[in-house]
Amino acid sequence: MFPMVTGFMNYGHQTVRAARYIGQGFMITLSHANRLPVTIQYPKEKLITSERFRGRIHFEFDKCIACEICVRVCPIDLPVVDWKFETDIRKKRLLNYSIDFGICIFCGNCVEYCPTNCLSMTEEYELSTYDRHELNYNQIALGRLPMSVIDDYTIRTILNSIQRKTQ
Repeated sequence: MFPMVTGFMNYGHQTVRAARYIGQGFMITLSHANRLPVTIQYPKEKLITSERFRGRIHFEFDKCIACEICVRVCPIDLPVVDWKFETDIRKKRLLNYSIDFGICIFCGNCVEYCPTNCLSMTEEYELSTYDRHELNYNQIALGRLPMSVIDDYTIRTILNSIQRKTQ
């Protein structure tokens, strides 16, 4: 008889605890539903991206040794590296380098495994165009650094919601 009573008491405590957790979750849901929407006027207001944001890839032609590691680690074999072997100096000479951002999945493997650090990720996230062939960037287009959102005086920056919580 005594184990049966303690079993019912345990069941009652567990039921009350579960109801409390459900109530807490419901209160969080209601607090989020009570917030006003935040509208961003896109061309004039932009979000400041986080430090670890993976945007467009920046390429430095002078540092590249045409080792093609970026092509090997890319899950879709995307970077196109054209090189010529110079027999007199017994080294590869880079001719062309291009990445098609219409296909790129922005995984960052090419940046992580590059031995000479000629590839880096920028904070640019506006890769939109009407013709998808314009997203095929060669070494000249990849070498251009985008203007930072913080430095652009024509744009009002808005902190990301994650960054708002930390401040």
